[in-house]
Amino acid sequence: MQPACRTVLIVEDESSIAETIVYALRTEGFEPVWKTTGQEAVTFVRENSVALVVLDVGLPDMSGFDVCREIQRSHAVPIIFLTARSDEVDKIVGLELGADDYMAKPFSPRELSARVRAVLRRAKAESVAPASTSAAPAPVWLHDHAKCRIAYRGQTLDLTRNEYRLLSAFIAQPGRVFSRDQLMNAAWDEPGAAMDRTVDAHVKLLRAKLSAAAAGADPIVTHRGLGYSLREEA
Repeated sequence: MQPACRTVLIVEDESSIAETIVYALRTEGFEPVWKTTGQEAVTFVRENSVALVVLDVGLPDMSGFDVCREIQRSHAVPIIFLTARSDEVDKIVGLELGADDYMAKPFSPRELSARVRAVLRRAKAESVAPASTSAAPAPVWLHDHAKCRIAYRGQTLDLTRNEYRLLSAFIAQPGRVFSRDQLMNAAWDEPGAAMDRTVDAHVKLLRAKLSAAAAGADPIVTHRGLGYSLREEA
């Protein structure tokens, strides 16, 4: 995270929860800004520099998922969802929208602060540089470990933290069939909190980004009942 931006936008209509988050983040040196509606949040992000958004799913004027879509149309800002429910469907929808993390209420303010710091560290490490304009043929995969950057057939991929980790595991051992448990351990800080469908959702997003980078390419293979692998000839 750049030192110039310590602003964390909190979008939460329950004052007791919001005030607790504000206090916890301010104690950690952040500059929390609290908004109670989705529209206020969208407007604030459009007009101000924001390092991260802590976004409640259940807002009075619009769904937090819709707020996420509006923000991500023009800003690549990390988002942590908050929800009063822990339904698997909610979690999958949030992850498919590109959320960087997900917490169900009630939660520990200290844990939320820790997750904010972790997401921001990853966001800094995974910042994407423009793809090379060299006329030379590009290798199929270009993996810059130091900058946490992956390019596929000359196109740098805009990956979230977990997508980057999943793809890194595949690239390291092309042809190997990874079980979902193995992929969870490779990509999630707390693999026990992830689910099989969470892995499936991230693989689906990876496939879409790889297809967009190389005209319909599908280098990830599904092995029913087993897991996934990366084509050796991809």
